[in-house]
Amino acid sequence: MGKKRPKESDSQEDINASPAREESSGRSKYGEAYRYDPSFHGPIAKRGCTDIICCILFMLFIGGMFVVGYFAWTKGDPNKLIYPTDSRGRICGYDQGLENKTVLFFFDLLDCADTTTLLELQCPTPQVCMNDCPGKTWIGYWEQKDILIQLALEVGADIDNWDWSSLYKVDNIADLTQRENAANAVGEEFWADFICDYGIDPKVEFVDNGMTPLGLFQFDLCASYYLESKALFDRCVPSYIVDSLGNLDDALTDLNNQTLIHPITGQNITGSDIELAEKALAIVINAQQIAERLFQDFQDSWHLLLGGLILSSILSFLWIVIMRWIAGIMIWFGVIAMFVLLVFGQYYCYSMYVDMANVPGSDASYTFTLNLKSYLEIRDTWLAFGIILTVITLIMILILIFLCNRIRIAIALIKEGSRAVSNMMFTLLWPLVPYLMMLGVMVLWCFIAVYLATAGEAKYMVANVPSDYTGTSFTNGSECLPNEFENRNTTAICVFVEYGGDPNLFRMQIYILFGLFWMMCFCVALGQIVLAGAFASYYWAFHKPKDVPMFPVSASLWRALRYHLGSLAFGSLIIAIVKMIRVILEYIEEKVKSAQNQAAKFLIKCLKCCFWCLEKCLKFINKNAYIMIAVYGRNFCTSAKKAFFLLMRNIVRVVVLDKITDFLLFVGKMCVVLGVGVGAFYFFTGKIEWFNNLVTVPNLNYYWVPIIVIIVGTYFISSAFFSVYSMGVDTLFLCFLEDTERHDGSAEKPYYMNKELRSILHKKNKKVED
Repeated sequence: MGKKRPKESDSQEDINASPAREESSGRSKYGEAYRYDPSFHGPIAKRGCTDIICCILFMLFIGGMFVVGYFAWTKGDPNKLIYPTDSRGRICGYDQGLENKTVLFFFDLLDCADTTTLLELQCPTPQVCMNDCPGKTWIGYWEQKDILIQLALEVGADIDNWDWSSLYKVDNIADLTQRENAANAVGEEFWADFICDYGIDPKVEFVDNGMTPLGLFQFDLCASYYLESKALFDRCVPSYIVDSLGNLDDALTDLNNQTLIHPITGQNITGSDIELAEKALAIVINAQQIAERLFQDFQDSWHLLLGGLILSSILSFLWIVIMRWIAGIMIWFGVIAMFVLLVFGQYYCYSMYVDMANVPGSDASYTFTLNLKSYLEIRDTWLAFGIILTVITLIMILILIFLCNRIRIAIALIKEGSRAVSNMMFTLLWPLVPYLMMLGVMVLWCFIAVYLATAGEAKYMVANVPSDYTGTSFTNGSECLPNEFENRNTTAICVFVEYGGDPNLFRMQIYILFGLFWMMCFCVALGQIVLAGAFASYYWAFHKPKDVPMFPVSASLWRALRYHLGSLAFGSLIIAIVKMIRVILEYIEEKVKSAQNQAAKFLIKCLKCCFWCLEKCLKFINKNAYIMIAVYGRNFCTSAKKAFFLLMRNIVRVVVLDKITDFLLFVGKMCVVLGVGVGAFYFFTGKIEWFNNLVTVPNLNYYWVPIIVIIVGTYFISSAFFSVYSMGVDTLFLCFLEDTERHDGSAEKPYYMNKELRSILHKKNKKVED
């Protein structure tokens, strides 16, 4: 007679079970084995809320995130990041007075290539907003000569007696009337070609202050030259870059075919100078053109991409389903292949050892050298390799002999995981929920981060201080205010750098970064505990799949949300703290890169390695703790302890199952990804003629783009499917270990494991099988 279908326990005994009842009397350093409990038949229904304090803290923290978000929303302005900002921190096309001036113009693009400046992410040259980019090439150096010729005529002087190439002011040469007459003589078109800072009129400066064009250039009041430009992302960029037309040397001459000369140094500006300044801009232009073509390719092939991703989902599911039949074959084939490779390696090494017997110099003794190839020319090297491979082979044979039964258990659990997934199809769709939650968290964080990044006041710094400057009022990198910064007697300028200044903004950025880590880890934890509850319900069903509860995923989700948000917050908090410490170490490492203290660098690298390992270990412990929480409903620490002790009591089985599962998942991912990738390659290159007659291949600019998209998408899809499978195997394994401790196969205490596992362990359920 069959056993009645066990029901979920409604007893509260499992919540507060005493050690005498729950565990056997045999004690070890890793706790006591579980004792049979007749009221336990899987995840208990009646349970209490766990880790309430952590749940409250988590809710308060999320509330704090929204408070920071509200502050950032009221104080910040994303337009500061979207639109260009001039040297005074004003937004082109947005701030008052600049509504119609939508493009940003750089006075001297050569300064953008200056690596000596202390400023970062800013070009240390004056930048002003304009209505349009200049439509011609203009050389300010020649304007100096034209105006001085007119001035020489006014004062009756011989211009050849003037050093006009370095004459900054003429107030001591000509009076106001003479300067005004000379300024009118050159015409208004002459002055209209100047592009100057706000409030600077080159004609007024010449007439009233005696400032020549060269003086205006020297003190960065006006641009010394500019090339014919067009707007790119609202920045004026030379047209030859935008259009990729003509030769760079052609762009460096004016309408009179005169070479562009730097107004300060008097030297020719060569193509290499401009290329250096425009290198990054050229990359941006090329990227824009490639992006347009990529977008066109996506438009033409989106339906094929969708089809490829759907195919990858189907293949991933089919691979999990057939795992119940091929898992054993794959494992033993892998073991045999490993031994074949080891034996072949031994044969090759001993063959080389024998063949080199008559080679001159092969018996030489070892000497230290960086030329590793020279070691292969010594016979003893191949003998050592052969001995090492032989020892490894013997060790692997011994491991296989002693672990053969455990390998069979692992294969049986993997097969059972495949059956569980096949009987609970919704588990394959469940990862979409935590993924969408993580997407929402990321969107929220980006929203707050963008607004918070622009919530501070504009910050300005000094740049272009001359090397011979002996004053102490300012230095490169020192803070300044544009309205108070006097620069008419020096080449130094005050330029906008960033928005900030308030130390609380930095603290808020740290707060939301930690919040990002905490909430993302919480989403992962929720996904794991829901799957654990569902798979545990499957394992503890005595007659599978008949006794599996209806809607196991929904029931598990309800238990997690109703009772265990605090435990999830606790576990995710631990991981988030470790992640934050790793970020701090990365920051410190960046700061000490230029330091010469090798001991400090070594210590930081050791700490990074240790915390990376710590994070991996904690993730492993957390995952198993969530499984115990899903089954018993206890708090996080108790569940983590019990899971850890249960695993340590079966450490060999844990290692074997973990490595075999990793191997199978790796093989599965590679088969699905490579299969879909190879198929996509042959399809988009038109090499499958019969299939191309059914489905038309679009004419693409880059045929490899959809192939890469399909391969990457297939990898993530297969990872999502196999993550469910991996969680299922881990849950079933923990339940299996507990099953072996709780039950003995008698009529009163029958095993819940399937017949294959019982046969491997040489056990059986007497009432059912006798």
